[in-house]
Amino acid sequence: MLATVIIAVIVIAAVAVLVVGRGRIRDGGGRGLKHRFGPEYDRAVVDHNGDTKAAERELSERVKQHGSLTEQPLPAEARALYTAQWADIQDQFIDSPQKAVTEADALLARLAKDRGFPGEQFEQQFAALSVHHAAQVPGYRSMHTAARGQSATEEMREAMVEARSLFEALVAEQATDFDLHSPPSPNDRGHAPQPLNRRPAK
Repeated sequence: MLATVIIAVIVIAAVAVLVVGRGRIRDGGGRGLKHRFGPEYDRAVVDHNGDTKAAERELSERVKQHGSLTEQPLPAEARALYTAQWADIQDQFIDSPQKAVTEADALLARLAKDRGFPGEQFEQQFAALSVHHAAQVPGYRSMHTAARGQSATEEMREAMVEARSLFEALVAEQATDFDLHSPPSPNDRGHAPQPLNRRPAK
């Protein structure tokens, strides 16, 4: 009888430890995802109507699918070409903001593909980018929305400015952990990026 009671107590204790342990793992995983994805974590929770567990399952799946992705190096010639194209697009924005954001959206998609991020569809490529460039992807989403003709001129300007941080991260000579998670750095000429010129909406 005593042996049975002892065994029962041991089993109950083991189950309690297992339950607590799982809770800690889940909490730690949630904190890790929130730290990794930042604002994208909050966006995922909103997209899932406040369901944190569902949002974390989605983000965990992104890490599972794309976490081992290795960004491909970008030749110097390609970097120079992309940089020149981005500068031209910024110049076009003053006279044709809708055309500029549409071209910038397409340019970022090509650049991401050249760096090794998969996906012919925006959402798939965005998911992969969010795993490695979480701090920079909100601007890309805003610009993609603007490219579909759903934003005012000022919103398009802000989207272009915000999306530049992702462009700079992807066009960088080397992709390091510091580069991926730090704020936009000065350009190759040692000057801070210039904002787009403002022009009142007509």
